[in-house]
Amino acid sequence: MLKKERQALILREVNLHNKVLHADLSRQLAVSEDTIRRDLQELSEEGKVVKVRGGALSKSFHVYSYKESEIYKYEEKTTIARKAVTLLSDGMLVLISGGTTNLEVARILPEELRVTFYTPSLSTALQLAEHPNCETIFIGGRISRNAKISTGGEVVNTLRNIRPDLCLIGTNSIDTRIGLTDSDWEVVDVKKAMIQASEKVAVLTISEKLQSSQKIRVCAIDEIDYLLTELSPDSEILTPYINVNVKVV
Repeated sequence: MLKKERQALILREVNLHNKVLHADLSRQLAVSEDTIRRDLQELSEEGKVVKVRGGALSKSFHVYSYKESEIYKYEEKTTIARKAVTLLSDGMLVLISGGTTNLEVARILPEELRVTFYTPSLSTALQLAEHPNCETIFIGGRISRNAKISTGGEVVNTLRNIRPDLCLIGTNSIDTRIGLTDSDWEVVDVKKAMIQASEKVAVLTISEKLQSSQKIRVCAIDEIDYLLTELSPDSEILTPYINVNVKVV
């Protein structure tokens, strides 16, 4: 495999899952970790990824703008956000996670909507705070450097004491057999608490993440009520999720 091809695959993995590790990429691409380090260093110098100890983070995950060129799969995420808005109605209490898709949800909310939002994501909270009629409650705690959300025991305890009507949650990977998975234990802990607290759970994800998995399980597939992707509900790719009683929007 040529270096350009390898780096293109690395960049896709970074943008798709927000975070990658040297060891995982080394196994996946069958090259040494030193080669991966050099590739990530070059991609970092080109401004395409954020290099961190042991791996790299997606640049788009940390750049909160609405320029298509800066957000991975911007059009697809906007389509998903529009679908998420259809699940909202006045008087609801909604729990919403971080990430670029949920940030887009916060940006395009109808002005007349009256919803109370809880979120552990500072960026999502700041965007929601711009809404004229929705109330925003930020669940504070130690901010994760990687995911940019509040984590820790205080966050989990707060989540145990609320009962939202709906949870809008992003995911790194989703699979009909394994369920929702992630690579960051602190993030998993918060997402578990979010899902357990909520009456209904809607997962927002681009279709590239379907039938993929990470190392740490967030929840089983039967704990999910809605699946929102950019695809039409009658797409064959979504049939396995319909077959396990997930409502595809």
